[in-house]
Amino acid sequence: MNIYFQNTYQRTFGTFPLTGAELRDSMAIAAEIGYRSFDTAQMYENEKETGDALAEIGLKRDEMCVTTKVHPDNFSDDAFLPSVEESLKKLRLDYVDVLLLHWPHIGGDIAPSLKLLEQAHAKGLAKNIGVSNYTAQMMRDAVKIIETPIVSNQVEFHPLLNQDVLLAAASETGIPLSSYCSVARGEVFKHPIFAEIGQGYGKTAGQVVLRWILQKGVPINTMSTKRANIQANFDVMNFILSNVDMDRIDAMTQVGYRIVTEDLVPWAPDWD
Repeated sequence: MNIYFQNTYQRTFGTFPLTGAELRDSMAIAAEIGYRSFDTAQMYENEKETGDALAEIGLKRDEMCVTTKVHPDNFSDDAFLPSVEESLKKLRLDYVDVLLLHWPHIGGDIAPSLKLLEQAHAKGLAKNIGVSNYTAQMMRDAVKIIETPIVSNQVEFHPLLNQDVLLAAASETGIPLSSYCSVARGEVFKHPIFAEIGQGYGKTAGQVVLRWILQKGVPINTMSTKRANIQANFDVMNFILSNVDMDRIDAMTQVGYRIVTEDLVPWAPDWD
């Protein structure tokens, strides 16, 4: 079961690369609009500010879904659990709802970090655990390594990149996908098709893109500092793309535009 498809959690407010007043103000707007799912990471270096913002917003704990991710530098026996405890301290939380491994272990062996992740769950530091940037084979391996359910593989997912291999692996393994770079950092807006489709629904190009992702069964992670955009990214539940329009957008995945390449992230795995 995809926990992000509970309540309003299928629409997560991402915090990267926000800091300071910009982060605090954006999160306050997001919460006012209706976001209850928030995503951060040790690598973002904004967990403390995220925690401060959540405290200021004042939502009840059981109304929120908070996700953070463990930095690969902390994938050792002596660093992993202390780093998670430090994340909780910064976030002002007793536990996170979802704790992810931010990347596969850079050395190639994913088993040790997965077992440490499972320990964090067993200790009550995280209600749920997952991974990020895992390949299809890594997903298949992961379910054999640990028994605790893996509730998400957070990956780059947008209509300009074919992720059918990962979608198939999600179905095979029971590890749901969740998306980052949901509008390809603005690249989708260079393609008129999304705005054209949006005209038929009274929606923007961005809303069409996000709705396509949701109809693929993948929850979305978006970030903006502008109220209008934060609102628009949230208002994607009141229309359904037709099968014809879904197929038109599916064809756009042939563009093959990937943001997170080895040039950007040298330790990235060999993508499917």
